[in-house]
Amino acid sequence: MSEDYNKFKLEAKSSEMLNDENTSSIKIQDTESEVPEQDLYHPKSFITKWIFCQDAKVIGIQYSITAIAIGLVALVLSWLMRLQLGFPETFSYLTPAGYYQFVTMHGMIMVVYLLTALFLGGFGNFLIPLMVGARDMVFPYVNMISYWMYFIAVIVLVSSFFVPGGPTGAGWTLYPPQAITSGTPGSNGGIALMLISLSLFVIGFTMGGLNYIVTILQGRTRGMTLMRMPLTIWGIFTATVLAMLAFPALIVACIMMTLDSLLGTSFFMPSMVQMGEHLKYGGGSPILFQHLFWFFGHPEVYIVALPAFGIVSDLISVHARKNIFGYRMMVWAIVIIGALSFFVWAHHMYVSGMNPWFGFFFATTTLIIAVPTAIKVYNWVLTLWRGNIRLNIPMLFSLAFIITFVNGGITGLFLGNVIVDVPLSDTYFVVAHFHMVMGIAPILVIFGGIYHWYPLITGRFLHEGMGKFHFWVSFLGSYAIYFPMHYLGFIGVPRRYYEMYNSPYIPTSAQGLNAFITVAALIVGFAQLVFLYNIISSIRLGKIAEKNPWQACSLEWQTEYVPPRHGNFGKKLPIVYRWAYDFSVPGAKQDYIPQNVPPSEVPEARTEKT
Repeated sequence: MSEDYNKFKLEAKSSEMLNDENTSSIKIQDTESEVPEQDLYHPKSFITKWIFCQDAKVIGIQYSITAIAIGLVALVLSWLMRLQLGFPETFSYLTPAGYYQFVTMHGMIMVVYLLTALFLGGFGNFLIPLMVGARDMVFPYVNMISYWMYFIAVIVLVSSFFVPGGPTGAGWTLYPPQAITSGTPGSNGGIALMLISLSLFVIGFTMGGLNYIVTILQGRTRGMTLMRMPLTIWGIFTATVLAMLAFPALIVACIMMTLDSLLGTSFFMPSMVQMGEHLKYGGGSPILFQHLFWFFGHPEVYIVALPAFGIVSDLISVHARKNIFGYRMMVWAIVIIGALSFFVWAHHMYVSGMNPWFGFFFATTTLIIAVPTAIKVYNWVLTLWRGNIRLNIPMLFSLAFIITFVNGGITGLFLGNVIVDVPLSDTYFVVAHFHMVMGIAPILVIFGGIYHWYPLITGRFLHEGMGKFHFWVSFLGSYAIYFPMHYLGFIGVPRRYYEMYNSPYIPTSAQGLNAFITVAALIVGFAQLVFLYNIISSIRLGKIAEKNPWQACSLEWQTEYVPPRHGNFGKKLPIVYRWAYDFSVPGAKQDYIPQNVPPSEVPEARTEKT
């Protein structure tokens, strides 16, 4: 261990010294109950090193590659949908059944199989052990199994494209009774494979999620208190807790609907008459499925958003060379948002016929959850205020996220009000809001995070020219797609329609606007292909990055080797003396002090208490 450390105590200056006199010491007791270092599994072949691997860094990359691959499928599906909406009756292969199948698969893939898997499985696996100072996840073998369960879930989902009838076309919310009745595309094999795939995904994530939680709570290195963890870890940790509580509702709903579909039970299926014939169902409640789905569905918004909040907080702090404003406030805002997310689910169900008092309750909680969210925006802006902002690509994506999230959040205040939501609920206004706040905003953070941590993963930078092209086309193109959709919603253009009908209430300009949106979507999609080329080509051709190229303070940049090797930190684990945001500290020789630098090495620095 360090020379400053002995068996009984570690002497360190307090990390918060508002002036030279405000200095104290912290004693970290070394108790017999301290967990010994992990005995790591060492791969012995190519298969155990890169395929059935137990190293969390490799598993994180596996998650990311799989999620991006299935995300590309969803991107192509969105192009096909937009071609039909923008240029109806032009492409004969775009049938009504195909359109609804594309809508369903696009939505489910993007929300669950791309965003959730990439934030928690990709960023979570790669960053958690590195940022908390651990050798690996606490349960590496279970971690490996969790990825392969996810991979199998993706394969089952994709296989639904090849069964008779194709994938389900019930809409990404899978509402019964139409999801499993004839007349809906994919009402046999397609919906069954979707439900099985979702169940497998939840099982796999449960194994991974327990790993994340236990590693963060029990695997931190010496000195890494909870209030010294980077906000990225807080976001991933809270989102994982939400997922562990919300996903059971989803898997229960999937199992019950699978039984309704395959065995003829009636959990969600009421008495029905089809073509003059009474069906075998009776006594089920379709509204029960909606409650179960949205009890999962709205926390799912924050399962995606909270890791994005944490990552963008770290990117802003690093690239503005300024400590995060109101760290503890940011932590509690993340926790409060997570708790409140379980009390707002029914604002998705205002048009289901609920009691007006329930509408009042959920409208109130929806407005309340905006308060801690606004606090985070306030703190991001104040972190940027008078900072030494470096307008590199990660910072550009971070700034774009703040703008996009605020815009999307404001439209959410419209929809949180019952009297406004009812007329807008089935229009393109909801599509625009949902994509801005749940689609574009988190994906901007994913891009920023990839540009930021790519040098840590590969030891090289991504190409800056291609990166800036990717940013500007993606950012401006997203607004060209979704801003006009708000207008389409206000004039009453309904969503989920395969083709616009002739109506005296919808002006002819709506079709021209749909064509414009389609062209913008195709251009933005092309920019993502440039991004993928940049990722692949830069592995060999990218500019070589020195150690800690962004001059960050958090532990993932303090490893002995870049990229980090198996075990992360060499022979000795780091000791943490401070938080991850000691930037531009008065009295320090450099404008950053890493978490593992003891106070004795920076005696003149006046750091903040953590």
